Amino acid sequence: MQESKADRRVTHVLADEGRAFWLATDLHVFKATGEETGGAFALSELIAHPQFGPPPHIHHHENESYYILEGEFEFMVEGREFRAGAGSFVYLPKDQLHMHKNAGDAPARALVLVTPAGVEKFIEEAGEPATDPASVPPIPDMPRIQRIVEIAHKYGIEVPPPPEP
Repeated sequence: MQESKADRRVTHVLADEGRAFWLATDLHVFKATGEETGGAFALSELIAHPQFGPPPHIHHHENESYYILEGEFEFMVEGREFRAGAGSFVYLPKDQLHMHKNAGDAPARALVLVTPAGVEKFIEEAGEPATDPASVPPIPDMPRIQRIVEIAHKYGIEVPPPPEP
C-alpha cells in the first residue's frame, strides 16, 4: 500500500517539548517517534549524567547514531573504546556489542537517531516518565537493572552477562 500525501504529517517540536523518560540516570526526550515517522526513525535528545551508563548491549533491530551537542561521551563497540566530544558523530550499527556513558563530570547531551523506530517503546516501558527533568534519579539498584534487562529482551535488545573476572 502506497502512502498518500494525506497520510504524512509535519511534526514540529519546540526546544522544551517532547515526551521525556528517565532510563536509569539518562534522560531521553523524544522529539519524534515511530508514531510520527511511520516507523522510519525515532529522534531523541539524550542528557546523560555522570557516573553511570547502560551495560554493554546489542540492538538486534535498530541502528543508533549520536551527534554530540555538549560534553564528552565514552563509547565501547565490540571491545574498541573511544571518546567523542561536542560536534562528533558516532554511528553504531545493529548487531554489535556496544555501550555509551558520559565521560565527564557534568551532564553531556546528544541527539540520538534510531533507525528504524522502536527503541522508544522500550524506553517508555522500562523507564519512568520524567515529570521533573531537573531531578536526577539515583543510580538503579540490581533489582531495577534486572527489570530493565528483562524488558530489553522483549524489544530485541540483548544484554550479555558481564565477563568472568
